[in-house]
Amino acid sequence: MKLTISRKLILTHFAMALLAVLAVVYALDRFRTLNDLAFKIIHEDFYLINTSKSMIDTLLAQENAEKKYLVLRDPSFEKIFRQRGREFEGALKALQRRPFAVSKANPERLKELHNRYQSLFQRERRLISEDRIEEAFTLSEKESRLLIERMASQLRSLQQNAEKEMDFRMNTINRLGTTASRITLVLTAVTLIIGLLLAMATTINISRPLKKLEKATERIGEGNFDYRPDIARHDEIGSLAQAFGYMAERLKELEALHLDASPLTGLPGNLAIEKEIGRRLSEKHLFSLCHVDLDNFKPFADHYGYAWGSEVIKEVGLMLVAALGRRPDLENDVFLGHIGGDDFVIIADPRRAEEISGEMVRVFDEQITRFYSEKDRNKGFIIARDRQGIYRKYPLMTITIAIVTDDGQRFANPLVMAKRAATLKEYAKAMPGSNYIKEEDFEKEAGSGAESAPSFKCS
Repeated sequence: MKLTISRKLILTHFAMALLAVLAVVYALDRFRTLNDLAFKIIHEDFYLINTSKSMIDTLLAQENAEKKYLVLRDPSFEKIFRQRGREFEGALKALQRRPFAVSKANPERLKELHNRYQSLFQRERRLISEDRIEEAFTLSEKESRLLIERMASQLRSLQQNAEKEMDFRMNTINRLGTTASRITLVLTAVTLIIGLLLAMATTINISRPLKKLEKATERIGEGNFDYRPDIARHDEIGSLAQAFGYMAERLKELEALHLDASPLTGLPGNLAIEKEIGRRLSEKHLFSLCHVDLDNFKPFADHYGYAWGSEVIKEVGLMLVAALGRRPDLENDVFLGHIGGDDFVIIADPRRAEEISGEMVRVFDEQITRFYSEKDRNKGFIIARDRQGIYRKYPLMTITIAIVTDDGQRFANPLVMAKRAATLKEYAKAMPGSNYIKEEDFEKEAGSGAESAPSFKCS
């Protein structure tokens, strides 16, 4: 199995998590045991202690009402006796509903004794009504008293046993809590130590090749695009090193393209243009190549000087970028290039190419006049020497754009397609004013028999 960085990290985290889980599971198990003991103390031991105390108090109160009734013969004490009896029976029923209390309190035995005690009270009450007072007192002192002591003894025994059980459980909680704390601390410490060791090993395993990549980055930043880091790994860093090598190759190519770019406009030069045309031809998607040229630029540069001519070239580059920027949603699909001098290239989807061409014709005619003096603007022409040194009138500059479209089926390579665009441009330059012409429009004119339309074939 390929041990990638992600798998290394997963295994490291899994080991740490496993140790942490063991510590947590142990702590939870101890906590559950302690919680069970605490629950029994609260819901069993405390309950039995409080209930037994309450029942003893109720029993004594009932006995007290019995004695007062025998002495005072007041029916209200009989009512108190019966009320306390009902309270005692209610407590017995509550004990019977709790399984743990039934095994410890023996409520059936208590109920039997209490029923006998209440029956004796009935006999005492009859003896009192028959004026056999001495017998009633004797019955109370001997039999009733004995029943009260038996019930009280049973309840006190229940209370004492519950107190002992509670003490035992409290000691167990203290002992288990101390042991659990120590073992949990040990497990936690072991988890931290092992986790730190694994983290250090993983960090070193990752940081060393990254330092090599950092050094390679510095070398490439210094312009040494042939430097390659010595990293032979089969994980993500190895893949990164391979991608780094590819990036270095691409940077080397981009550096060459940058050197090829026009220093005047900053647009890609001939190498980039040829590469872009070749790429689009190979992709077999329909696209248009637009050859942009300025008409009467050389007489303008001769008349106003090369520096002012360079300003016109830069302005045309800005116009192209601005025309592209009016549709930022399609910017990534358009390529702009500067062949050199007053020649530019637009490569785009056919519809988009025509939109940019139309926009360039309009904007160029609006803005180019500001590069002429007011006198020349008013005249509408300039006087400059031709190639033979003869002074001639030259109209103000215009722009011509020739559009050739293909999907990779007609043109064998970028040079053939560029030559076709240049030929179409020469035909379009013969037309007056600024304009753009598509190849299909030219073919229609040529097919109509126009004498001025030259004929040529596509390769």
